Amino acid sequence: MTSEYKIKDPDLAKDGEVKIRWAESHMPVLVRLRREYSDKKPLKDVKVSAVLHVTKETAVLVKTLKEWGADVYLAASNPLSTQDDVAAALVENGIRVFAWRGMSSEEYFWAIRRVAMAEPDVVVDDGGDLHAMIHSEFPELGGRIIGGTEETTTGVIRLRALEREGRLLYPIIAVNDALTKFLFDNRYGTGQSTVDGILRATNILIAGKRVVVAGYGWVGRGIANRFRGMGARVIVTEVDPIRALEAVMDGFEVMSMDEAAAIGDIFVTATGNKNVIVRRHMDKMKDGAILANAGHFNVEVNIRDLEDISVSKRRIRDNVEEYRLADGRRLYLLAEGRLVNLVAAEGHPSEVMDMSFSNQALSIKYLIDNKGKLEPKVYRVPKEQDSLIARLKLETMGISIDELTKEQVEYLSSWKI
Repeated sequence: MTSEYKIKDPDLAKDGEVKIRWAESHMPVLVRLRREYSDKKPLKDVKVSAVLHVTKETAVLVKTLKEWGADVYLAASNPLSTQDDVAAALVENGIRVFAWRGMSSEEYFWAIRRVAMAEPDVVVDDGGDLHAMIHSEFPELGGRIIGGTEETTTGVIRLRALEREGRLLYPIIAVNDALTKFLFDNRYGTGQSTVDGILRATNILIAGKRVVVAGYGWVGRGIANRFRGMGARVIVTEVDPIRALEAVMDGFEVMSMDEAAAIGDIFVTATGNKNVIVRRHMDKMKDGAILANAGHFNVEVNIRDLEDISVSKRRIRDNVEEYRLADGRRLYLLAEGRLVNLVAAEGHPSEVMDMSFSNQALSIKYLIDNKGKLEPKVYRVPKEQDSLIARLKLETMGISIDELTKEQVEYLSSWKI
């Protein structure tokens, strides 16, 4: 056990170990990679500071990094997403964890600052808060950091902004942009886990409800399709005309949030932006409307507006706050406006995180293997890595596919008929 940690209860470790073993049994690609490189120790003497959701799936990743030789510091990327038993089990496994469920805003940023002050060689982030803190508070670390990775669309956007301004201090692998990440994690993982979180929080019937999904990126696509599969009548709101047109062609109703606000039963934001649902929308909502967020930060539903128009507020279930308005209507906010799939449920299923975290592990190894060769830019995951992970995933599922013959390869690369 490491002596450097701050968690809720070390005595929960035994329960956490059971959860981690369950996740490992459903993450065969990452476990296979762990074993393949365990003897070679590709991360020997590498200090990794990570800000990730402290879940059983994350545990499989950080245990892999440790098995590869890394010294890992871990903080939470959401104040309410930490699984305290998993955090305790990780401490037992020698991971320096600074996370517990129910952190205040001050405690949340204290923990991120703590892992930044470890002076890492590699920075692993989910949302960009650790990268942002290093750039704003600890820029002197830029000279020693070999590189970093980023797990989310929101985080990659923030890092590309730093690159555009010429302020990015070290190379970044945009793990989120890997095909084996966003096509599966964002779409199927968030889609299923968002529905799971809303159901755990409310236990309402989905069939027949009007569900308004704000944003039709890969996350929004997944959520919209999962709700439709459960019998909901799904409405999509968008600001991008191409995505809006795609949603129409996929068979969804598309309208503005101003129109949807008056008829929706459940609202789910998935844009990565702020103020997606504001007072003017809340003023139109029907009694009993449910508000949930599946974007990264708790800014998509304007909670201050909700507070301002309410005359009372009370918690009626775990992760459900009832806001009563002056006219008697009630609006229900789930998970304090934070990620409903992680706060009210357990996040993405292990099977889909198998690919995302295999990308994380191999991207960290890639940064070490290419130390000193990469400029301070945001890089895509190498195509060969993407293909390898997909191939390994298919193998673990018992699925084989065809291969091109030499003649077919030559035909595809030639201009001749």
